[in-house]
Amino acid sequence: MSRFSPDKPILVTCGLPYANGMAHIGHLRTYIPADIFVRSLKKMGHEVTFVCGSDTHGTPIVFNAEEQNTTPQALIKKYHTHFDETFKSMGIEFDAFGTTDDPTNHNRTHDIVNRLIENDYVYPKTIEVAYCAGCNRFLPDRYVEGECPHCAESARGDECDQGCGKHLEPGELKNPVCTICGGVAEYKEQEHFFFKLSQFNDYLLEYLDKLDGTSNARNYALGWVKQGLDDWCITRNLEWGVKFPGRDDLVVYVWVDAPIGYIAFTEEWANATGDSWEKYWKDDGEIVHFIGGDIIYHHCIFLPAMLKGADYSPASSVVASGMVKIENKTFSKSRGYVVWVGDDYMEQGFHPDLLRYYLASYTSHTKELNFSWKVFQEKTNTELVGVFGNFLYRTLLFAYKNFKAVPEGKLDDEVMETIQNTIDKASEAMEKYEFKKYADSVMTLASYGNIYFQSREPWNLIKEDKEECGRVLKNCMQIGKALTLLYEPLIPEKAGNAWKQLGMQSNVHTALYSQGTVPVESGTPLNKPSILFKKIEDETIEKMEAIASQRVREANEKQNRKKGEQIMTDSEEITFEDFGKLDMRVGTIVEAEKVEKADKLLRLEVDIGEETPRQIVAGIALTHSPEEVKGRQVIVLANLKPAKLCGVKSFGMVLAGVDEDGGAILLAPEKEAKNGIQIG
Repeated sequence: MSRFSPDKPILVTCGLPYANGMAHIGHLRTYIPADIFVRSLKKMGHEVTFVCGSDTHGTPIVFNAEEQNTTPQALIKKYHTHFDETFKSMGIEFDAFGTTDDPTNHNRTHDIVNRLIENDYVYPKTIEVAYCAGCNRFLPDRYVEGECPHCAESARGDECDQGCGKHLEPGELKNPVCTICGGVAEYKEQEHFFFKLSQFNDYLLEYLDKLDGTSNARNYALGWVKQGLDDWCITRNLEWGVKFPGRDDLVVYVWVDAPIGYIAFTEEWANATGDSWEKYWKDDGEIVHFIGGDIIYHHCIFLPAMLKGADYSPASSVVASGMVKIENKTFSKSRGYVVWVGDDYMEQGFHPDLLRYYLASYTSHTKELNFSWKVFQEKTNTELVGVFGNFLYRTLLFAYKNFKAVPEGKLDDEVMETIQNTIDKASEAMEKYEFKKYADSVMTLASYGNIYFQSREPWNLIKEDKEECGRVLKNCMQIGKALTLLYEPLIPEKAGNAWKQLGMQSNVHTALYSQGTVPVESGTPLNKPSILFKKIEDETIEKMEAIASQRVREANEKQNRKKGEQIMTDSEEITFEDFGKLDMRVGTIVEAEKVEKADKLLRLEVDIGEETPRQIVAGIALTHSPEEVKGRQVIVLANLKPAKLCGVKSFGMVLAGVDEDGGAILLAPEKEAKNGIQIG
């Protein structure tokens, strides 16, 4: 039974691309599966609307515009156009693609914020906000950096991006520094406005219990709600953005107006088509959010609470993707581990459908996806070229040469049953957001087609029994028809080509899955077929790997230059007496475990020759497992002032260097030494 009611319209949204940079493969991990999902739902007969748009507000936009000596308006126009064109080139078809700076979004944001105020869910509060006297301005979000109050790592004004990952409210950073001039910031009192998120704990527990989608989204959000929620500051000191009602000196926080963009874009679609946006956002239509795993909190906690407080309808499903790696390296633009959709893919002559297929079929949607040029080549050549493409071409070529039209003949019951079973399995997988399972089911049908063709040896039948040969080919073309319908969400342009080669006069993009069991019409003229997919040669992949390696080298050189400049600029000479103050000792790690909800941290117990081992929290979890470090000797700075990281007290520091990939290199004695021996 379908989890989506045939009587309810479905709205699908995608997390908004930030209009502050170029599109890369990490973006497509969200948008391509969403487009595949929409196309598939339409093939099941559902009414679906698909909306998205550019996220155009917030401090990074202003910051980047100032650095480029341009205006925020000019900056967002450039990147909005870029994303719009990129999505279209990749076959991603939105019904509306707007911007959060559209008047519709300003108006809708004001309506929702005013409703929250009227319903007593927003209140003013005087807080301390970072202020730079040198720049004569308050410093919101990324205009200020400092020390995280939770884990003591370096953090920016709105998030501890280097440590525990927690959201930070204005005024929480310790030792704030202005990112514009580098000067020390101070805290000044100012009135801001807060949303009573803490009042929605019970509602969110009930909402999340019923929330459909992927379990990673639901479980992550539940973990936060069960800890108890704090109220959110929803205003910022910026001129760029949606003005807070009644205040010219404040704008709403970007995470207020950005998700409201979903409603505004639906509204713009409704105005253009004469349809209704309220059937989704006020009534009981289905809403499905496709997002990256890094913005679960905002979509599963903040947004539904805000919509509930303003009497709007929240999403019924949230689908969160896993992260993306590049050649087994953590995705990083600054380190060169990135694949740009334009420069590295489209402009190198690769067909968009190949990447669509790779992203959908490589692994489960919630798991980490590794992009590798060699695996991309292998999947294309083995599956698309060798299985599906091979089956369709050999069937059509044989039929064209010997019959010039779809032959006469009865369709096998087994063939029709196999097709129907595949449609059922694929549809079920899609409704569960299991894109790999969907792709695998369809590929299994293509393999079945190859076996069917090969085992019946039409090259012999054409000599011995032409009528039986025609019947076999008609069955193969029926399989080809079903395959083309099922592949259309994955590879829409190639499917359109295949549909025409099969002699179909209808539109494959609007045809339903149920057409897969409607018999192909005998006598339909066939033209000489063409090969759907070309093999990717080794030379092409070697070229792409060389480009990737060069980018990493250049990024490393740039970072090394920066480090060198920083050392020359900032390093301060110390005396031997200063060095003598450091109490560095040899120690052995006797216990190790991960710190809950801190991907980078390990809690260690280190024997440094004292009566009991020292508890030390180390940021090495991304490169060292607890099992790997247990029993290893390390160098410990023993007289470092104790600090609390993610709620765990740390009494010292394990010394480590950093390799070219940003990984930790633990310092250790040359040979095994007695615990507690001092260094220096």
